[in-house]
Amino acid sequence: MKRLLIPTLLVLFATIAQSVAAQSAIIPAPPQVAAEAYLLVDADTGAVLVEHNADTPRPPASLVKMMTAYVLASEIESGRVNADDLVTVSRNAWSQNPVFAGSSLMWIEPGKEVTIRELEYGIIISSGNDATVAVAEHLAGSEAAFAEMMNSHARALGMSNSHFANSHGLPADGQVVTARDLATLGAAMINNFPEHYALYKEREFTYNNIRQYNRNSLLGEDPSVDGIKTGYTSESGYGLVASAERNGMRLISVVLGTRSATARKNESRGLLNYGFRFYETVNLLESEQVLAEPRLWKGVQDSVAVGVLETAKVTLPRGQREQLQTDVELTPTVVAPISRGDALGTVRLSLDGETVHEAPLVALATVEQAGFFARVWDSIKMWISKLFSV
Repeated sequence: MKRLLIPTLLVLFATIAQSVAAQSAIIPAPPQVAAEAYLLVDADTGAVLVEHNADTPRPPASLVKMMTAYVLASEIESGRVNADDLVTVSRNAWSQNPVFAGSSLMWIEPGKEVTIRELEYGIIISSGNDATVAVAEHLAGSEAAFAEMMNSHARALGMSNSHFANSHGLPADGQVVTARDLATLGAAMINNFPEHYALYKEREFTYNNIRQYNRNSLLGEDPSVDGIKTGYTSESGYGLVASAERNGMRLISVVLGTRSATARKNESRGLLNYGFRFYETVNLLESEQVLAEPRLWKGVQDSVAVGVLETAKVTLPRGQREQLQTDVELTPTVVAPISRGDALGTVRLSLDGETVHEAPLVALATVEQAGFFARVWDSIKMWISKLFSV
């Protein structure tokens, strides 16, 4: 019996280890979300972690202001307008315009001047409908023309299921957005205009001696949350696009059509916590890392280093990085001259048989042709190599 004790224990420990490893790979079902549509996505990799009705068009309410602010940021960064430019407020943009009755406002007044920067704060923090009209008229001459700009940007970003009809989000015929498109827009603001995105975490803004507070209440409850935008009309219900960053991973959640401001906050928090708890963003295939050195014919050197020029980021279930399989497929015959960046194969990363990332393998350096006699000699060796490989 004693002779069997150690092997039996080893088998037991191995069984326990396999069980623990299997458990570590288990991702529980996403939380139940009380919303008409929702989405959770990794802002860096685009990996979708949770979704429901993500491509169903819905009335956007003030979430339209994300696009208004995006267009404004684009105009500022392009140099077509300056943050210090003065805008004269029209009667259309007046806070007392009957169209705005009962809605969120910055409280600007007709005939007075306000800076582009103040209007940007008024749109992002105060969610001012009046501020959006002032910006629209200043940038495009009219709300209708500005809506065309918004739709042009939407098409460029690939927001294929959304359409904008005004700058503020109050109900308008044909004006719709989807959860997926809003996540795309949020990621574009974060990645393309980080200085402007920083305004979304500001908790308050005072204009005309009126202090107003950011309606995204997650900002005060979760320090990792730094945006993005709330929205509400009776038609759309309560919506929230939120973004948070923890330990180098950034997630964007979109929750549309909840029943209250508290519900949109809680549902967004649940989605974000789920994503951060069970997934991670990892850097793989570091830029300039040599992944292979295939034989190079007719060159001044006999091989060329290949790899990727940009670091690959991948979203994985937590604890699964070591389970990744890397497969490298190279071009059968590589002949000089080779320029840096020339595609010479493919690298694939897979997990449990499924491809999680695929990228071209490229030359990491330029290699010139060898001299005439060296090329002739390599031609002979290539012919012999092919002859014996048949």
